[in-house]
Amino acid sequence: MEIAERRDEEMRESGNMENIKSDSFSDERYSRDLKAGLHPLRYKFAIWYTRRTPGVRSQTSYEDNIKKIVEGFWACYCHLARSSLLPSPTDLHFFKDGIRPLWEDSANCNGGKWIIRFSKVVSARFWEDLLLALVGDQLDDADNICGAVLSVRFNEDIISVWNRNASDHQAVMGLRDSIKRHLKLPHAYVMEYKPHDASLRDNSSYRNTWMRG
Repeated sequence: MEIAERRDEEMRESGNMENIKSDSFSDERYSRDLKAGLHPLRYKFAIWYTRRTPGVRSQTSYEDNIKKIVEGFWACYCHLARSSLLPSPTDLHFFKDGIRPLWEDSANCNGGKWIIRFSKVVSARFWEDLLLALVGDQLDDADNICGAVLSVRFNEDIISVWNRNASDHQAVMGLRDSIKRHLKLPHAYVMEYKPHDASLRDNSSYRNTWMRG
């Protein structure tokens, strides 16, 4: 009995030490960022870039064309090209670090996305406002958000916000309301929602949406 008690005590102490080490490492990184003039964010983000060949839509070619260009938002924000300067078709993906911008990724496979279509005149402003809302942790239920995509097309630009759980109707609608509120989206704009499993079935990101709101 005494051996078991000592073993349990050692395990608790070991676990506490690991937590202390983890907390210490986080504190040290936070302090280094502050000394460097950086403002630590709650979530780390990575930016991915896709330049696809028009007419080629296989899953293999899509994955091959996704390129991670940078990790860390503030290091590159001022150097990002505005959407009006990006060629069509181009996708710019802004996702939490560790989540790939793929429907099949474990963080995305049960989720979906809210879709908003913009004219090219205003898309850059709304995209910038969305990025700042994401890095500033301003959208409600931030843990449920995976990332956002800017899709530059010939006649319009499309912004989508991906979430983890398409079956949680309350969370899905809450995300919609939060996006509308923080982007100050005019009433004339219609938001559409599409689960990723539906996209996998019809091999389309933005056609055949399931819900409008």
